[in-house]
Amino acid sequence: MTGWLASITDIGEARQALAAGADIIDAKNPHAGALGALPLDTVHAIVDAVGGRTPVSATIGDFPAMAPQAVFHAVSMMAISGVDFVKIGLFPAPALHDCLAALAPLCSRYRLVAVLFADRHPDLGLLGRLAGYGFAGVMLDTLDKSAGGLLRHQPVAQLERFVAQARELNLISGLAGSLRAEDIPVLAPLDPDYLGFRGALCHGHARTRTLDAGAMLVISQALGKARRTPEQKTLWTQPVDQCE
Repeated sequence: MTGWLASITDIGEARQALAAGADIIDAKNPHAGALGALPLDTVHAIVDAVGGRTPVSATIGDFPAMAPQAVFHAVSMMAISGVDFVKIGLFPAPALHDCLAALAPLCSRYRLVAVLFADRHPDLGLLGRLAGYGFAGVMLDTLDKSAGGLLRHQPVAQLERFVAQARELNLISGLAGSLRAEDIPVLAPLDPDYLGFRGALCHGHARTRTLDAGAMLVISQALGKARRTPEQKTLWTQPVDQCE
């Protein structure tokens, strides 16, 4: 069953997203880049407010150089906030592979989700390496939020291959990137574990504005119509020891 992820900025928005039925609460700062990080105390407060009712993820911020020590520290600090998943953007930098190897020891303790950028020629060959290191999941997102949504940068056939490959490797799969309600009938049949939203949930569909209950209802209802097998279990709802 494909769920939906709501990117939120504070406790108030987390509660709004919960009330709207979001399947994953994603702590992120949309004012600080594609994967902008919130302060650790804010993330911890969000985790406490959600209280285990649904999984919580958080981004570590943008690290274009992929410096192994810096990324390792950011992941470690975000993980101890209590989130269920830590999301790491994979920038096409010379240090990328060294960075992934450095993160491998954390994969046995925390659920790490790698984010590939659909508008930066993502290397799907990385999925096998990520699975080998013990990453919990992988998603496709867009880096430049002003350059159009996911479907502008990747054909549906490529997205289908991405989801299928992730499934074969037992990786959680997510699709995001300026998604709108009209994208759901196209993407949900691909069976990703979740679709991620921010702008579509906000007033005026502007990702830096606050959440809009009506907009969230539109997304929730559209996904409800597109869901195919409601009884199917998803990887992101399973205990950690069942996903290793």
